[in-house]
Amino acid sequence: MHRAWLSLPLLLAALIAGAPAPAAAQSDDTSCLGETDRSRVPRLPGPDMRFGTTPGVQTGQLGTGPAPPRTPEDPTRHLAALGQLRAEGSPFVLRLHRFFWSDGEAGVRRFLALADHYTAAGYLVELQLRYHPSPAQEGDIAAWTAFVRDVVRRFGANPRVIAAQVTNEVNLAFSPDSSDGSYCDAREALVQGVIAGKEEARRRGYHGLKIGFNWAYRSDPGSEASFWRSLRDLGGPPFVAALDWVGLDAYPGTLFPPVDTPGDEGDALVNAMSALRCYLRVPGVPAWVPIHVEENGFPTGPARSEERQVIAMESMIGTLDEFRGTFNVTDYRWFNLRDGGSTSANFQTQYGLMRDDYSPKPAFARYARFVRERGRREALPPPAAADGGRPAGTRRTRRLRLRISARCHHGHRRVRVIGRDRRKVRRVVRVSWKRLRHGRRMVRVRVRLRDGRQVVLRRRLKGTCRGRAS
Repeated sequence: MHRAWLSLPLLLAALIAGAPAPAAAQSDDTSCLGETDRSRVPRLPGPDMRFGTTPGVQTGQLGTGPAPPRTPEDPTRHLAALGQLRAEGSPFVLRLHRFFWSDGEAGVRRFLALADHYTAAGYLVELQLRYHPSPAQEGDIAAWTAFVRDVVRRFGANPRVIAAQVTNEVNLAFSPDSSDGSYCDAREALVQGVIAGKEEARRRGYHGLKIGFNWAYRSDPGSEASFWRSLRDLGGPPFVAALDWVGLDAYPGTLFPPVDTPGDEGDALVNAMSALRCYLRVPGVPAWVPIHVEENGFPTGPARSEERQVIAMESMIGTLDEFRGTFNVTDYRWFNLRDGGSTSANFQTQYGLMRDDYSPKPAFARYARFVRERGRREALPPPAAADGGRPAGTRRTRRLRLRISARCHHGHRRVRVIGRDRRKVRRVVRVSWKRLRHGRRMVRVRVRLRDGRQVVLRRRLKGTCRGRAS
């Protein structure tokens, strides 16, 4: 039976109808240890979660060293397995991970092909867009944000590509293969990448492509305090306004806490969600920005039976479902579909719902039942057009009819936004002037529209500041 409740955070989100969330009051309190007693946490109703998984079998190496080996995928058997997990009328999201900036154009084309493959088969797709720079790229934030914009431009035209996670687990600074936090200027890459990605999505009218970042549960308290204060100080309100969601990566019994009593893994997730909501107050992220559980899982392998994996799954997903309204959790992804190596001594290769030969573990059927019984019911967006353009039956966004009226006389400057669409402007965000060669000036005006988008208007002026709009 599917619930039709609307939690208070999502009711507030519905009332603002797509406008960017204004920043909540920022906080200096970084003592966010999280709730340790779930009985003290209220259980509030909320909409059903949207389920999914990571279809790629390659796992990142925790710590240092090479990535663990994997058994190659069989695309036909992969699609057949995914078809057994999704439920009729319920969207199923595939998280495409390890999309490295350092892989360049070849990586972009590989992920475009994957996105087209899965969305054509009726799945939704989200991207884990890794900073992961080459030595030559590291610290070049302008080049990184240009890459983020290019990815948004090329993937956002597909309406079934619904999300982009910008950077990965920047709060972890000890694991460069699996996380981005050890690279130079990774925190700035997170902040500026989110802002750039959202600006590009708004500019192109890709309102279905939601931009977010993720947090790994968890590092030490001092490192966490430094990380969240950096997001506040580097990003401020523009960063918060660009956020559509925040991801949570949590692995009770493996990463943190490294060991857990069977069946108590859900308690760790209550602690993780409450700690994350506390930390989000530092940069001023409001409670109506939803949490997506982007990575959660439990491996089999040495000293970890397949039955133990089912116990952990039931505890974790059951707890998330119980508290989804309390913490505004809207999405869940199990990591991952299939083992990279079922006989390996490295547990990192055995998080899968299936063994490496595509035979299902007991957790496969249990997860399919969670999707069937508790998954959100909603229609899919239309598929991408065959020619790469807009889907059939959708309309192109009409060009805004706005321009700048600018005058300067005896040192006094006056700038107005005029045009037939001026009533769509909520407010002017910023006006800047730039001196050009040959006595010319450029005036640049950023405005916020009533639908939440931001657009930039430019006009070149000469002499007395009267000139033709450009």
